[in-house]
Amino acid sequence: MPQDLTALPWPLRTARLTIRPAEPADADATWAFRRLPEVTEWLTHRYDDRDAYAAMFVDPDRLASTLVVEQGGAVVGDLMLRISDPWAQAEVAEQAKGTQAELGWVIAPDHAGQGFATEAVGEVVRLCFEDLGLRRVIALCFADNVPSWRLMERLGMRREEHNVRESLHRSGRWLDGYGYALLAEEWRARR
Repeated sequence: MPQDLTALPWPLRTARLTIRPAEPADADATWAFRRLPEVTEWLTHRYDDRDAYAAMFVDPDRLASTLVVEQGGAVVGDLMLRISDPWAQAEVAEQAKGTQAELGWVIAPDHAGQGFATEAVGEVVRLCFEDLGLRRVIALCFADNVPSWRLMERLGMRREEHNVRESLHRSGRWLDGYGYALLAEEWRARR
């Protein structure tokens, strides 16, 4: 099971999109939409300064888990693909290593509503199960981020968690959070 994303055959191509590992030069293209209020509303970090954002973007750990979504050669979004170890008892922990991925996504608002997020995330789910041989993918969101959890449901993910007021939003409000997951065998049964 390859865990090094750079060893995979990039780029991935869908009917309309190209998905590839992010490069330092993608900082400005992603900053163009990640700085917008309607995007930062749901992101973990809000950067008001382009240089601070660029420094974060080129961090090696960040670059290693970031994919860029292109349509017609233009960057229209980015994805997070972070391979992780699920919880396991000590005696079997080695068997669980690197068998799960957490996904995240941002599509530029001027490209939203065209199915790009569904197409891109769906391809990354395929990558997780077919190319990486993972057993489970997960994704988290604020419950108020309706487009995000609707995307998870369109992809066949199941809501496993509804955490009540467990996430502090930068507005100062405690918001509910949702956790979704999909197992490889569930994904295969749907295909």
